[in-house]
Amino acid sequence: MISADFRRQLQGYGLTTAQILYRRPDHRWLLQCYVWQDYDLCPSFPELNKFLEFWREKLEGPLHSVTVAHSKLIKPAEIKAIDGVFRLH
Repeated sequence: MISADFRRQLQGYGLTTAQILYRRPDHRWLLQCYVWQDYDLCPSFPELNKFLEFWREKLEGPLHSVTVAHSKLIKPAEIKAIDGVFRLH
């Protein structure tokens, strides 16, 4: 049986990591970091946007900034031949 994560990768999803800086509800001058990671579609990031919308509606700490990194895990292999010969033992 194929895992759901692998199926999503075949559909074009890649691993997305977001560093979320937010202000503490009790001390607004203090920033805290939260790291979110899931499979998502670049460049629209529907899963991340859904999470951030949940954050705005349900959590008290207002968002300061969000930094996003994304990498497709399934992509064409890069093979380079040296002198026109490729040997596999």
